[in-house]
Amino acid sequence: MMQTWTSAVWRSEAFAAELRAFVTAAVGEPEVFEPLKIRPWSAVWRVEAGGSVYFAKQNCPGQAHEAGLVAVLARLAPEYVVPVVAADPGRDLLLTADLGRTLAELGGDHDVDTWCRIVRDAALLQRAVVSHVDQLGLTEMPPEATPAYVGDAIGRLGALPHDDPRRLGEDVARRLCALMPTIERWSDDVADLDLPLTLNHNDLHGANVVATNGPEVPLRFFDFGDAVATEPLGSLFIPLAVCAADLGAGPDDLRLRRIADAALEVWTDLAPARAMRAALPAALQLARVARVESWRRCVRTMTTEERAEFGSAPAERLATLVADPPVGHLPPM
Repeated sequence: MMQTWTSAVWRSEAFAAELRAFVTAAVGEPEVFEPLKIRPWSAVWRVEAGGSVYFAKQNCPGQAHEAGLVAVLARLAPEYVVPVVAADPGRDLLLTADLGRTLAELGGDHDVDTWCRIVRDAALLQRAVVSHVDQLGLTEMPPEATPAYVGDAIGRLGALPHDDPRRLGEDVARRLCALMPTIERWSDDVADLDLPLTLNHNDLHGANVVATNGPEVPLRFFDFGDAVATEPLGSLFIPLAVCAADLGAGPDDLRLRRIADAALEVWTDLAPARAMRAALPAALQLARVARVESWRRCVRTMTTEERAEFGSAPAERLATLVADPPVGHLPPM
């Protein structure tokens, strides 16, 4: 894939012909072949062929791991991901079957029990692939590497020209520099759990989960473009932040703690539940850096117009390190 690939390519006739040929080879000539979403970071087509519905996808170059990743996940834990019909990791082309409406579309992602199920099943997927993390093709972000990552991001984004939308403001940079000893403490607290690196979906919410029939049947996950490899607790950041906003819940809300416990329970054979609960606020803060990384990968190949709209995202996510975690409290600086 060319490093200059942008969303403009996805609107070209040449790419439509390339994608259509990929789809046709897998399921036959489509009766319906239409773009569903074209964004700076990915493009999705809706396909109808042979009486069935499929979705074809490609990501921007910085996130061109998804086809290969989902193909591996479908081999290791097929019950937890949408069925892969065809995958071309070299071109990051992915064709998956339509399994129906997402939890968000069904309105079922406002229920605490459902969120407990989401994070538990996501943790079970993490456990299923933990010994194969080197096969996932993901950016590895161990907790002990976070201080160096943040320091580099402060310097890199702060050095950009004043009129660059990606630039980190001087006031924010100063606050983050003052926070560095605390970030080092967070990293130590999480690293001390000695939990393995594994899949972090990094954008886990109800619109990326397909409902299944009955609580005994695992939920199906998709849209792994933002994924990275981290320790497992960080994957709770998006679910808990979404739930906190949706429920109007503060960091001590027992509903959020119940959701977190549903995921932590999956790891209690590797670390004590009490220790994981104590380190969870720090892990949630480190998870903000994973969001910085996914946005950095996306912004890299955006057009000038797209950067004007989305280019500030990495710096904005980095700045949230000074905010409180959605669950629990951190010792004062």
